[in-house]
Amino acid sequence: MFPVEKMCKVLKVSRSGYYSWLKQKPSKRVQETENLLKQIRTVFSASKQTYGSPRITQELLSQGIKISRPRVARLMRKAHLKSLIKKKFVVATTDTNHSYPVAANHLNRNFNPSQPGKAWVSDLTYISTSEGWVYLTIIMDLYDRKIIGWSLSQSMKAIETTIAAWQMAVKNRPITRNLIFHSDRGIQYACPAFTQLLKKHPLVLQSMSRKGNCWDNAVAESFFKSLKSELVYHQDFQTRAEAKQSVFEYIEIWYNRQRRHSGLGYLSPFEFNNGSLQNVA
Repeated sequence: MFPVEKMCKVLKVSRSGYYSWLKQKPSKRVQETENLLKQIRTVFSASKQTYGSPRITQELLSQGIKISRPRVARLMRKAHLKSLIKKKFVVATTDTNHSYPVAANHLNRNFNPSQPGKAWVSDLTYISTSEGWVYLTIIMDLYDRKIIGWSLSQSMKAIETTIAAWQMAVKNRPITRNLIFHSDRGIQYACPAFTQLLKKHPLVLQSMSRKGNCWDNAVAESFFKSLKSELVYHQDFQTRAEAKQSVFEYIEIWYNRQRRHSGLGYLSPFEFNNGSLQNVA
């Protein structure tokens, strides 16, 4: 460390100029950038490092902060903030090795119904824990992309998977109009225990994807892609109870109420549904 006087002489600057520079406050632009970076970090952290620049931009705009997506992207690069690396999601093979009747594809990829309660989709996936596999079944209302029913089970029996998720769904969102219930051709959806349950509701029309065509149920598959990319692939669940707690928090606290969905104009299901109800009123 050299004396200030000697450094000023070597660098050919005045001593008074050096001290003036020390006392100089950051420019308004620098202060604004620092504040934006702080707000971006807050949103990024709240998303558990899953949000990229589009969703962070929408979150900031919702808070009244005027900023463009390219600027958010530049600031994120500057701060080395990058959305979690997502592993490739592989669609699980559906167990269609059964002799039960299958329904026609009545949904026909109409993924944007005009009202809630007109089209629900469902699917099932698996999650690994140190205690063994657990199986997650979800039912989503396509209108607002909300998960209205779900079940996490140790077996793939219909009573613990599709039936349990259905019972939660009809409790959370009672059936009041003609409803298409769509799924793949898996045994949990085709077995008599489940199909007879659907038939108890005269307004429900069961629909199934074409054989081997995962695109017919693309929205449900997309949910599992998000779940695994944003949660499961970054966790090492020691117990089934730990997995259930994490899935509960992801669905009920994050996905349904806070996560911004590109298919909903970057609103959360909660915001989208509440906004629709206000518009109707």
